[in-house]
Formats: sequence, C-alpha cells, structure tokens
Amino acid sequence: MNDTARLKKLTTLLQAADCPAIAFVPGPNFYYLTGVKLGLMERPTILIVTATGEMHAAIPALERDRWTAEVPQAQTIFWQDSDGYADALSRLAAQTGLSALAVEGNRMRHFEAAALAEAFGFAPTDGTTMLAPLRLHKDAEEIVKVERAVRISEQALEATLEVVKAGMSETEIRARLMIEMLERGADAPAFDLIVLAGGAAADCHGVPSADRRLKAGDALLFDFGAAVDGYSADITRTFFCEHVPDASRKLYETVQEANRIGREILQPGLSIHELDSAVQSHLADAGYADNIRHKVGHGLGLDVHEAPQLMVGNHQTLEEGMLITIEPGLYDPDVVGVRIEDDVLITADGARSLTTLPRDLRIVG
Repeated sequence: MNDTARLKKLTTLLQAADCPAIAFVPGPNFYYLTGVKLGLMERPTILIVTATGEMHAAIPALERDRWTAEVPQAQTIFWQDSDGYADALSRLAAQTGLSALAVEGNRMRHFEAAALAEAFGFAPTDGTTMLAPLRLHKDAEEIVKVERAVRISEQALEATLEVVKAGMSETEIRARLMIEMLERGADAPAFDLIVLAGGAAADCHGVPSADRRLKAGDALLFDFGAAVDGYSADITRTFFCEHVPDASRKLYETVQEANRIGREILQPGLSIHELDSAVQSHLADAGYADNIRHKVGHGLGLDVHEAPQLMVGNHQTLEEGMLITIEPGLYDPDVVGVRIEDDVLITADGARSLTTLPRDLRIVG
C-alpha cells in the first residue's frame, strides 16, 4: 500500500476544495488511508487529515497497540471507556486548532458528527462529493486484489454448480457457495450472497429462503463475490435448472447481448450517459422496456458500490484505472429474472473484463 501517494491524492482534493481538514470513521476510506481495518461501534473512532497532510486521531485505548504500530505518524489521543470520549474529542479539537472541518457524510453517523460539533464548537460540513474522486482510479496493487477476489469467486461458483440439483433450497446452495469461497482463500463474502430460484430471481436484491426449492425450468440467479484484503468482487450469473422455457431463453439472450454491447464499447472518453443509454436501449428495443429495473452498473473496489455510478444523466467520462461493473438485467415479476454482471477495468485503449466466467446460457442440475 502506497500510503504517501494516497495521502497526496486526499490533500490535493482538500486544497482544491479550500477545505482545511476532513474527518473519517472506520470504513473504506479509513482503511484506504491507514491500512487499518476497524469496525463501526459504540465507541467513536475518529481520524482527521488536514490539507497539509497531518493526521490526528481519537482512538479507543483497546486499539492502541495495533494503531500505534500501523499509523505511527498520526498524532493520536487514546481514550478509555471509563473516561468517555467527550474529553478526548475536545482535546482533539484543541490539538488541531481547526475552525472548519468536513466529514464523510455518507459514512459518519449522526452521533459522531454531533460529538464533533460539540467538541469543535461548530457544525462540520459534508465532504462526500469532494471525496468521490479519492478511490476512483485503482492502482496496480488494488487491481491485483480485485483479480484475486474474482478468481476465488469464479472457482467457488464452478464448484458449487457441480452439486446443484433440483430440490435444493436457495439457502442450501448459498451455504455451499460461501464454504467454497472461504476454502479458496476469501476473507469473507463481499456482501450478503444472493441465490434466488424461479420467480424469486425477479427480485433484484431478494433474500434467499430455506423454503424455496429449485425446480426444473427455474432460473437460478447468483449475485455473489469474495472479499480479499478489503477488495470486492461482484459477479452475477443466471442459470436454468434442467431445461429453459422458450420465453426465458429469449429474455436471457437479450440480456447477454446487452452485456456484450456494454463491455465492447467501453473506453476512456466514453460518457457514462452514453454507456447506460446504449445498454438500456438494447433491452427496451427488444420489447422489454417494462422489465428494466436498474442502471447498467457501478464502481467497484473497497466498497461493493462506489463511484462512478453508471446511469443515464451522469455525463462523467470513463478514465483509465476506473473499475466498474456491467450488469444489465430483465425481470418478469414472480416469473423469471436474468442478470449478467461482469467486473471490468478501463484501460488506456479500451477495457479488460476481470470476470472470465462464460456468459452463454447454461443448464445445471
């Protein structure tokens, strides 16, 4: 991890926004800047980075040893549960001497922002928009980690498909997939794995059920991904059990072609608006306008969903180093759902799919 380069990216953003400092809580940005993974809990854990690159922190004392070893450059105030956090944050305010402060508004909870306001004597501002470019372009180390997460995910799916058969429940199949990922070196699933059968596959983010069992002719949708060193894979494939109804075949082939269109037009300079329009237009022109439920994709990295957001109206252009998903889908409520999702890196002269799983229609069971 190149902490110096990442810190420089942040300070450049702060200086461009004329913002003296920003506060972080544990999460992707916190980890990106420090290499330390901590969870959000009842104890406020605050990192402040100034526009000049100084790091200040208020950290629960139980994290002292790890924090001191990993982030020795931070000027840190440690506090004990028995003392509470109010005094530590007041000392942090005095130590930094700040008269203005931004926070990552899409991560920090209200009680942490309120505690900072009390300690600093003013209300922090929301720095979410300013931070959006921070992790937008992936470096070589990040790409390697995502590629490893993708390989583990793909191998785990193939192993799972070998045992899938009619009569298995969604949760039974999901459990097998999770075990296969962990046995291959995943730190954890990147998110709650989605395995949906039959009409349930039309629920874009449905919850697997022990009561729903795979039947002949059912779609079987997997939306899944492993996490490796904090970085996520996010892949979707849709299969059919034993045979494919004719209407489902046409739906699948339409989504497959939309996925191909999306991947093949990717290149630096292409506007996200144009990308989403091209993919969604293919789905709509095939007669499925009423079956479209979501945008074409999103950014991927430490967060499963991060910048850029791939949707109509976003005229930002693609740039080398962006890592995105291409995931067209069509959904007929309570009948069938099909989605095909790939993780794709924008390169200097086009794009490279990190996902290598076949996209052709496949029968299982």
